[in-house]
Amino acid sequence: MNYVEENFSPEKRAAVLVETLPYIQHFAGEVVVIKLGGNAMVDDELATQFAQDIVLMHSVGIKPVVVHGGAPQIGGMLDRLGMKSQFVDGLRVTDSDTLDIARMVLVGKVNRDIVSSINIHGPLAVGISGEDAGLITAKSHSKELGFVGEVQDVNPSLIEGLLKEGHIPVISSIGADGNGQSYNINADTVASSLATALKAKRIIYLTDIEGLRADMENPESHISKITTSNLKEMIESGTISGGMIPKAKACLEAIDAGVGSAHMIDGRVPHVILLELFTDSGIGTMVLPDQENENVT
Repeated sequence: MNYVEENFSPEKRAAVLVETLPYIQHFAGEVVVIKLGGNAMVDDELATQFAQDIVLMHSVGIKPVVVHGGAPQIGGMLDRLGMKSQFVDGLRVTDSDTLDIARMVLVGKVNRDIVSSINIHGPLAVGISGEDAGLITAKSHSKELGFVGEVQDVNPSLIEGLLKEGHIPVISSIGADGNGQSYNINADTVASSLATALKAKRIIYLTDIEGLRADMENPESHISKITTSNLKEMIESGTISGGMIPKAKACLEAIDAGVGSAHMIDGRVPHVILLELFTDSGIGTMVLPDQENENVT
């Protein structure tokens, strides 16, 4: 007897399904952008569960759009090739050789692995790069960082076409400028820009922490909901630090541009996307516009 059979009676299973119904109805037909990162990208079991969650969302009428980076995989490949990485303010300095490796890893390896894991369940996922069909127009972040880019513009027509045809777009965070020069872009920023352009209902960031904390050193200080003004205060005060800063800023940018809400959730938790979207309690941190009240679904 497995865990589900032992701990969930038919009545409890039915109650869980009933709890999900209003959420399924609320999100049906809406775009939800999911930025995949952390352990969910490198742990095979978590990666499989992520694919199952995405397919289930698609099956109940939601339009998931997956965005991914791949910093650990890029770093691992550079190490194997004997190429040293240099960092400035947490960003990898990217010369032409490093850019070639990044494109190879992101587009040729990571993207294909995600697409394959989803397509086990049916011919649904389509892997693309931000370079394809002018999806992401990029510009240089700074001379110091080389070919690290920033999003300058998004043309969502390719993604909109794929969604209309019933596909699940899986997008690697590479963009190009008007001259065809490629850039590696922070995937958190790419996800925020795409969510804005697609008028997404939600944007979800998978991380390796349960969400925001009032005290980053104290797991018991988890914050389940926060408004944009309070989140800005946490950034300005230095309460949020390290890798959570770009995610927090990306959440603010998305909501300021009209995305309904942003979520930071722990990708180490099995089926965490379903828990966050389809249950009353949620599990991560939901960032809301200042004017929203506590009854937001």
